[in-house]
Amino acid sequence: MEVRYEDCSIIAEGKTKVIRKSLVDDRFAILEAKDDITAGDGAKHDVIAGKAELATTTTCNVFKLLRDCEIPVAFRKQLGAISFLADRCKMLPYEVVVRREAHGSFLKRHPHITKGHVFPQLILEFFLKTKNREWNGQPIPKDDPLVHFWGNEALLYLPDVPLHGQESFLTLHYGPDIHELLAKMGNIAKRSFLVLEKAWQLIGGRLVDFKVEFGLTAATECLLLADVIDNDSWRLIEDGRYLDKQVYREGAPLNVVTENYQRVAELTKQFSLPYQQVVLWRGSEKDDLTVFRKALGEYQDEKLTVIEHTRSLHKEPVCACRELVRLAQEVPDTVIIAYVGRSNGAGPTLAANTCVPVITVPANWKEFPRDVWSSLRAPSDVPVLTVLDPANAVLAALQILAMRNPRLYALLRIRQEERFVNVVVLT
Repeated sequence: MEVRYEDCSIIAEGKTKVIRKSLVDDRFAILEAKDDITAGDGAKHDVIAGKAELATTTTCNVFKLLRDCEIPVAFRKQLGAISFLADRCKMLPYEVVVRREAHGSFLKRHPHITKGHVFPQLILEFFLKTKNREWNGQPIPKDDPLVHFWGNEALLYLPDVPLHGQESFLTLHYGPDIHELLAKMGNIAKRSFLVLEKAWQLIGGRLVDFKVEFGLTAATECLLLADVIDNDSWRLIEDGRYLDKQVYREGAPLNVVTENYQRVAELTKQFSLPYQQVVLWRGSEKDDLTVFRKALGEYQDEKLTVIEHTRSLHKEPVCACRELVRLAQEVPDTVIIAYVGRSNGAGPTLAANTCVPVITVPANWKEFPRDVWSSLRAPSDVPVLTVLDPANAVLAALQILAMRNPRLYALLRIRQEERFVNVVVLT
């Protein structure tokens, strides 16, 4: 049943949503979407019938996925067609932007970079949320300026002109704990982006940037990803064209804008995490799986399970093949890691009898180096993969599964990006 929003007092109201106080529990708030759409900091404004429902559908689909991926979000549950329940937060005055490609205002600040340039390492930016061109009573030349943090100072810059040659127009001063807060926001924002990047890849879209906001819960001051994430929050490309609010900014007819919002709302209903498993196959109890267990530890959850299976391919070939078929049938999205001390041929044998990927780790290769050849020189139609380091074998298995798993992809990719370097070719 639809909540009677007229009975809930308004806490705040923006251009595209209303935030109401929950009648049930003061720790929560109700976010109610509006049919309004704006651009150019409110200079362009229209009302699209049904946009509120589409925006709410998209936001709830996104937050459910992020929550399943262990991202700390304020979202609790959807209440009605245009509303959802969330933790009541003290919002932080920043828009946090994450970019995979160069689009929008980034090109204005960096005119030497071509549109669509891909960044191997995500770009993280902070913008100060302001209103009516002022901050704490002090006039500023432009709302939502870019913020560069330096020591305990925050330097504000115009967001839509080249950065080179531009001087900061205002300096704000913070305490030393600001850096810990910024690091937490940046980490959550990047992890969230990576989850959604993979989720969109799986259904044919390309997420190139997004903006999010954060809040602190009133009681515990826990940092949460808050507000909304809908089709106004990102740039999304499908078949070379924008599916997001960019088309509205560029003057597309409202019926085209509506069709895009409808498509995004429908597509996000497909967001989910798959059931997957890693099978650690060994020939006997003597084969120690401790290294594998440790490497897999933090990646397991209710949808990614690890099965330890002990069966000799030489001594019990029929039973082993029967078990192999059962394991792949129960969870088709599986990777097998074979670790067998005196039977390096076990991995190739498994690979020859299943369509799931098999990675073999020769257990005694240091003592008997020539045994590796039984895993490397496999016959035709035996696509076994051979990795000597157990931890790398686990990582290879996880990367295979991450191709279809937004949660795994985000966990693996964010660590990789720490060592990446962005390179821009000047033209």
